[in-house]
Amino acid sequence: MSTFTPANSAEAVEAVRESKRLRPRGAGTKPALCAVDDETSILDLTGLSGITEYDPGEYTFTALGGTPVAEVEEALGKNGQYLPFDPPLLDAGSTLGGTVAAGLSGPGRYRYGGVRDFLIGASFIDGDGRELRGGGKVVKNAAGFDFPKLLTGSLGELGVLLELTFKVFPRKEAFATLEVETGGFREALDTIALLNSSTEELFALELRPPGTLELRIGGVASVLQARLDRLRSLVNFPCVVVEADEDRWRAAGEFSWAGAGDSLVKAPATLGVIEALDERLEELGAERRYGCGGSVAWIAWPAGESLADLEELLVESGTSGLILRSPGRTVASVFINRSPGPFEKRVRSVLDGPGTFSMRTAGQAGEESCSTRYQPLTWERRGPPCSAR
Repeated sequence: MSTFTPANSAEAVEAVRESKRLRPRGAGTKPALCAVDDETSILDLTGLSGITEYDPGEYTFTALGGTPVAEVEEALGKNGQYLPFDPPLLDAGSTLGGTVAAGLSGPGRYRYGGVRDFLIGASFIDGDGRELRGGGKVVKNAAGFDFPKLLTGSLGELGVLLELTFKVFPRKEAFATLEVETGGFREALDTIALLNSSTEELFALELRPPGTLELRIGGVASVLQARLDRLRSLVNFPCVVVEADEDRWRAAGEFSWAGAGDSLVKAPATLGVIEALDERLEELGAERRYGCGGSVAWIAWPAGESLADLEELLVESGTSGLILRSPGRTVASVFINRSPGPFEKRVRSVLDGPGTFSMRTAGQAGEESCSTRYQPLTWERRGPPCSAR
């Protein structure tokens, strides 16, 4: 196994052309996604860093794929702007490219949508070593094929992300968080369903089992108190306003509640899936959080438990999983109960015909193997999807 550390796009292109198998890597904040076998080289993109274009008046910026998200947030903050989807793992050093490749968004996705909704342009290297570009650099554009949508969540299997363009929003004047104690898990789910269908504009809605809800709002400071009062009346449970609101949400984005030795798994969910999952997770001693109004489950799988048991549980609950980290374990696949469909296979064949970036053999000598059986997700969703908000 060798490691390439390109200082510019030309060196990255050369590395792709020279390699039979290659895995792009940013800061390594999601280690399971950049694990390789002995036959796969690493392309370290941390040298491709920096904001290349930023016009606050246009509400867009362009930066290299290895740019730390924290650096971007600092630059945006000086102009009263931010990325509303709350990209996670800022303090850990997550990069723009890694965030896009993993398709990860934080609590703010509930109100504004995820990383896919803010990425408007991308330059990348495909499996044949060609540098391609799609999307554009202004919010309202029709330039090029919409590659950004395909690249988001692709885990680096469609290409090396060189340069990315995002739209940004003005940062709200003030934020406030209301912590609601519902008294039980069933009551918490019912309250989430109520809030999902309400007209209240929540920025985030998270559940900390068994029954603690965190509701975040933002806007003009002078009206926040009135909005908090309306929320108290709506939920009709004991509530407290959280002090140090920013610190609370920043810590949530670092997954500080998950044990250092635990595997961290992201699973798509609905309130019905969560209801089926939670009792078993509680029995097994797994810490977990449910975000975005019940549409995503974050699971810290205990170090002493087999990932095969988690796979069985997710299959029974009608969902799948993505392993973001798994200390001390080598897994054959980062996917649990998921396999590529015809469209995904076709896209891969076009953008990575040689299989340069494929993860299919990485780690197959490992001790545990999560299968990729595909089962259609047919649960009934309660409340609108996040993208509709």
